[in-house]
Amino acid sequence: MLRRHRQIKMQIQQLLDALLFAASFWFAWVLRANPDVITTLRLNPVSPFDAYYWLYLLLIPTGPLVLEAQGFYDRPLLCPRRSTIWLLFKGCLFTTIGLIMALFFLRLELARSVAVLFGINSFFLIFLKEEVVRLGLKSKFAQSQIERRFILVGTEEETAEMRKELKARPEAGLVVLAEVDLNHTSIEAMTNMLHEHSVNGVILNAKHNYFQQVEAAIRTCELEGVEVWLVADFFKTQISRPSFDDFHGRPVLVFSSTPQASWQSVLKQVLDFMVALVVVVSFSWAFALVAMLIKLNSPGPVLFRQKRCGVNGQPFTIFKFRTMETNAEQRKHELAAMNEMSGPVFKMKNDPRITPIGRILRKYSIDEVPQFFNVLRGEMSLVGPRPLPVDEVKRFDDLAHRRRLSVKPGLTCLWQISGRNDLSDFRDWVRLDLEYIDNWSLWLDLKIMWRTVPVVLIGSGAR
Repeated sequence: MLRRHRQIKMQIQQLLDALLFAASFWFAWVLRANPDVITTLRLNPVSPFDAYYWLYLLLIPTGPLVLEAQGFYDRPLLCPRRSTIWLLFKGCLFTTIGLIMALFFLRLELARSVAVLFGINSFFLIFLKEEVVRLGLKSKFAQSQIERRFILVGTEEETAEMRKELKARPEAGLVVLAEVDLNHTSIEAMTNMLHEHSVNGVILNAKHNYFQQVEAAIRTCELEGVEVWLVADFFKTQISRPSFDDFHGRPVLVFSSTPQASWQSVLKQVLDFMVALVVVVSFSWAFALVAMLIKLNSPGPVLFRQKRCGVNGQPFTIFKFRTMETNAEQRKHELAAMNEMSGPVFKMKNDPRITPIGRILRKYSIDEVPQFFNVLRGEMSLVGPRPLPVDEVKRFDDLAHRRRLSVKPGLTCLWQISGRNDLSDFRDWVRLDLEYIDNWSLWLDLKIMWRTVPVVLIGSGAR
C-alpha cells in the first residue's frame, strides 16, 4: 500500500484513539466520582470535572503519540492479537505513568485512582475498537470495498517477487489479474488487458525495461485514466532511504540516509530549546558558583572555547567549563603517544593537564553544562553524536565515519550510556552513533536522556 494511503488510515486510527482516550479519562472520573463507589471504598470525593479540562485536552493528542512511538500504527491491521495487546499495553502504561508523574510534579489534587482507571479503560476501549476493525476487515462487504485490481508489468523475476510481496499483505486488498513483460509484449496488448480486466491500476517495474516502452506504457495508462505505480528501484542503496518529492513541479527521487523531516523532528527541536532554556534559567546560580571555583583553583578563563564540527562538518564554537591548564592544547602533542583511544580521537585516563577541580567537573559531566547555550543557539541538540574537534575530523581514515556528521551533534548519545569513555575503539563509537541515526525516533531520544541521568550522577566511565 502506498505511503499516503497508510498515512490516511493511520490518521483516522489516531483520531479514533484520541476520542477513546478522552472517553476513557471522562469515564474514569465518573467511576471515581460515583457516590456509591466512594461510600463502599471510603474514598475522598474528587473535584468537579471542570477543574481537569486542560489536563483532559492534553491527553487527547498525547495518547496517540505514545502509541505511535511504540509502533502501534506500523503493524498490519490483521497482525496476531498478542502483538496488538503488547504494543497497546505498553502505550497505555506509559501514558498512565506520564499522567501520574504530571499529577505529582504539578501538585494536582486529582486522585491517582482516576489515572489508574484511565489506563485500564483506555486499554480495553482501544482493544475493543481493534477487534471491531478486525471483524469488519474480514467481512465480505469490507473485502469488496477495499479490493483493487492490478496488472503487474516487468520481467518474470520482478513480477514474481512483487506477487509474493502482495500475497504476504492480504490486508492491502491488492489483487493481481495479469502480468506483462514489456520487453516481449506490445503496448497494444497491454492496453487490451486494461480493457479486458477492468483494472484499477498498473504496478510497473522499470528496472529491466526499456525507458521508451515504460514512457509509452505510462502515457497509455494516462489516456485510459488508469493509475500507475512506478517501482523506482533503479539503484540499490545500502543505507539511503529513497523518497519521492517535487522540485518546483519536477518529480525528484530523493536518497537520504538521515531521519526525514517530520512532526517528531519538529518536537525534537522544541524539546531541545525548552529544556535548554529551563536549565540555563534555573541553574544560573550554579554556573556562577562553578565559575568562581574554577577561578580560585587555577588562573585563566572560566570557559573553554573550541572549534567543533557540527552538521555536515560545519564548524561552530563549543562552550565548556575549563577543566585543564590554559596551555593544554599546546601540550597535546607531547601526550600523543599515551592516547588510549584508537583512531583520530584523543582520550587519556590520567591526563596531567587536568586541574584538581577539573577532575570533579569531568567526573560528573558538569564541564559540559555550558553546551546548553549551544543548544539554545541551534548548534547542538540534547541527543546526538558528540561533536569532535575540527582537526580530529580531518584525520578520519574512513569516509563512512563522516556520516555521523549528518545530524546535529548532541550533549549525549548511545555511546554515553553504553560504556561512556570506557570505549577504546573509535569504530565502536562510530557504530553506536550510526545505530542512533539509523533508528532515530523521539522516543529513542527520551530513553537516552532518561538513561543518561544515572550515568552522569554516578560518574561512571568519566575521564
